Amino acid sequence: MRQIHYAGDKLFVDFSGLTVPIADAVTGEFTNAQVFVSVLGASGYTFVHAVLSQSTRDFIDCHNKAFAFYGGVPNMVVPDNLKAAVITHTKKEIKLNESYKDMARHYGCTVVPARPYKPQDKSKAELGVKGVQRWILAKLRHRTFFDVDELNEAMGRLLDDYNNKVIKRFGKSRRQLFERLDAPALHNLSLKPYTYKEHKRLTVGIDYHVECDGNGYSVPYAYKGKVVDLWYCTEAVSISYKGEIIALHRRNYGIYEDSTKIEHMPKSHQFEHEKWNPKRILNWAGTIGQSTAALMKKIMDKRSHPVRGYRSCLAILNFSKHYSNEELEMVCEKALEIHAASVSSIESMLKTKTYLIDECAQPANNTLNSHDNIRGSAYYNS
Repeated sequence: MRQIHYAGDKLFVDFSGLTVPIADAVTGEFTNAQVFVSVLGASGYTFVHAVLSQSTRDFIDCHNKAFAFYGGVPNMVVPDNLKAAVITHTKKEIKLNESYKDMARHYGCTVVPARPYKPQDKSKAELGVKGVQRWILAKLRHRTFFDVDELNEAMGRLLDDYNNKVIKRFGKSRRQLFERLDAPALHNLSLKPYTYKEHKRLTVGIDYHVECDGNGYSVPYAYKGKVVDLWYCTEAVSISYKGEIIALHRRNYGIYEDSTKIEHMPKSHQFEHEKWNPKRILNWAGTIGQSTAALMKKIMDKRSHPVRGYRSCLAILNFSKHYSNEELEMVCEKALEIHAASVSSIESMLKTKTYLIDECAQPANNTLNSHDNIRGSAYYNS
């Protein structure tokens, strides 16, 4: 069926089947750069950009640069069914990659993937890829590139020639057609390019925190047990419930560094937070012993916000109500030795008395070994 392309309506995107080798100047090893190609439906105006992979992050970065190149955003983007964009595509369901879908929301455009094994759905992209391979990549095949930026600079010069080349059928170049047809019809570009974010769907824990890369982030306690969407980038973490943002945090990169906001706590926890502080906890632990104080400090130091450490410290210190200070101190000493700082580990050692095993396993000082009546091995070998 003959396809009709309207001005500013569709942008076809795909990766070229041909890659370009990038040489490592030190080792001499080669990696293959992927070449992204985008083509506007009405004018055929083409953009190319090389990246190191076909990952979602690189794929979205290519879109950022493509929209900046065109100076606007079309009504819809038509990708192929690569995993960076589409998770599943059947007759009943189209499931897009969450990060890619979020990018489309940012720019206010729709994503309509081409049907699997139906190249006619993206014929403009197919033609654009062939044109890029013939007029750009073929001319660079004998050059050696040492980084992607160098390759993009070389492709950019040839891309200008390709877009300025007059199409015999129309008597105009792709650039002229773009300026006449697509450019006036594109939507205004956002002031800020899309920042790549990754997505996780998580259940809020009983302590009203969700975990991301080993670190906890709080949400209002009323959402405990709810399934929320967590979006994170290099700088920030946002958490939403049914499309509404309920918490924002700065991204943590340490180990077990939790971000807890006081306003997310129930009133009882806020009271405990105000009532307790590191100095008071360490003073209490010091009355039990040095190892107990050292373990409490270690637990609180692991947390970027001490309040989550308070609960663990207080739970351990409260064992002194059921066990002697000497027992708790010996367990804390053992816990520091084996790097076990959880409440459950301390409780288990207190109940099972495993902290005494090493002491009991020490060999007794048997003075009979040196007695004159004890025959040695030499007696039996004589």
